[in-house]
Amino acid sequence: MTLHQAPPHALHPALRLALAQCRTLVVEGPDGVGRGALITELARQGFLVRRARGPLHHVDPTQPYRELLAAPGRLAVDGSLVHELVYGPLRRGRSRVTWIQALDFAEAVAERDGALLHVMGGADDVEATEGYERALRTLGQHVPVITLDFQGIGLPAHDPSGAPGGNQERAQAD
Repeated sequence: MTLHQAPPHALHPALRLALAQCRTLVVEGPDGVGRGALITELARQGFLVRRARGPLHHVDPTQPYRELLAAPGRLAVDGSLVHELVYGPLRRGRSRVTWIQALDFAEAVAERDGALLHVMGGADDVEATEGYERALRTLGQHVPVITLDFQGIGLPAHDPSGAPGGNQERAQAD
């Protein structure tokens, strides 16, 4: 079965619920988990998919993400703020995103009827996996967090067409 033939009933119940109830979904997960197929499915389900490009803003790393959240309609954001909270300390000894900034972003997502989709599975970096669990447990006090094991969400590990979803847009960070 290819991604384009995946019937909605084959999707994980938590993902179906998120699709039905959320206007905003921020996809987060460790490197190597393969979020691309999920992001493509969100585009197929009518979400405008946006990504902040370029390096994080040096004064306010959440600025491009707040700008993304200003878009109308159903929105899926290929997130990287939690990525920075996790990998910043692991790779550089510190995160460029403060917890106050991350919590403000989480509240902005919640205010937009949103949730964080924590995609797990397939990553072999134990420190990063544990870092995501800790970060999302904290952020989960401010925004719903839906954890999905990639093996059980009803999508192939990679988009077989190799093409991005048809409803995607890239946003430039200032």
